[in-house]
Amino acid sequence: MDKNRKSVVREYAEAIIIAILIALFIRTFVVQAFKIPSGSMKPTLQIGDHLLVNKFTYGIKIPFLRKTLISINDPEREDIVVFIYPVDRTKDFIKRVVGVAGDTIEIRDKKIYLNGSPCDDGHGIYTDRRLFPASVQPRDNFGPVTVPAGHIFVMGDNRDYSYDSRYWGFVDLKDVLGKAFIIYGSWLWNKDNKEIRWSRMGSILY
Repeated sequence: MDKNRKSVVREYAEAIIIAILIALFIRTFVVQAFKIPSGSMKPTLQIGDHLLVNKFTYGIKIPFLRKTLISINDPEREDIVVFIYPVDRTKDFIKRVVGVAGDTIEIRDKKIYLNGSPCDDGHGIYTDRRLFPASVQPRDNFGPVTVPAGHIFVMGDNRDYSYDSRYWGFVDLKDVLGKAFIIYGSWLWNKDNKEIRWSRMGSILY
């Protein structure tokens, strides 16, 4: 192999390595893609939605250690966040922030009360008419509980069919991976359903 060819091969190799490093940096610190596997966030998010999560919004964290190097913002009420599932840390969950540190959350017959006042629950939907007492399960009647420092309380928008903070508790801010901000693709592709939902692509999440 002559010197010119070696030089070209080296240039390509360096370009590929740099591209990989940039992609890893972006995925680790800036933006990451996630897929919605369940209906717990309907109607906001549908099964098969593919979305981008801004990992820079809440600060810069050391990968794996979950230690924040630079804190920028804390999650706010109504943010849609991706986080490490506290019960099984091999999984990532996505829910909406309902309460932040210091908030008192209570649910009475499906109605959310925030710090003692009825909460304008504009994102939640309720499709099951049954009302369960707290002694049976915490879905419809829960609390009151106060969100501790460094934590958030989250719920799925599909309130009757979401496994969330009502069942397993608060989310540590150290486990929050980022804020979902846009749907870049949406499709279902299996033996029973082949569908591309063009109208959902590019939707900004609120």
